[in-house]
Amino acid sequence: MSTRVKRKIKISDKLKDTFFSSHGFPLSLTFITISILFVLFRMKGVELDYKVNEVNSKIEKSLLENKELKAKKAKLLSTKNLRSMATNHNLKQPTQKQIIVVP
Repeated sequence: MSTRVKRKIKISDKLKDTFFSSHGFPLSLTFITISILFVLFRMKGVELDYKVNEVNSKIEKSLLENKELKAKKAKLLSTKNLRSMATNHNLKQPTQKQIIVVP
């Protein structure tokens, strides 16, 4: 056998011995566990980012709907609209005795 083949065999044997030794195996297992946990936490972070973006879009949609409803309310309570509704329902201006001032 050539020296390269012997070196490859020796290197692979050394890696196996190191990996499965009493000192190497716990280190390898710890590294693998930390790597897996890192990936899982990163995936959970991305998932939470998607949920946060979804909630933010719902908030923006609700704010827009709220503005539209306020504009509709203002239009319905405008003096011009109230006067036209009063004439449609045969309502008159209140007299001085009918007005009550609440402090």
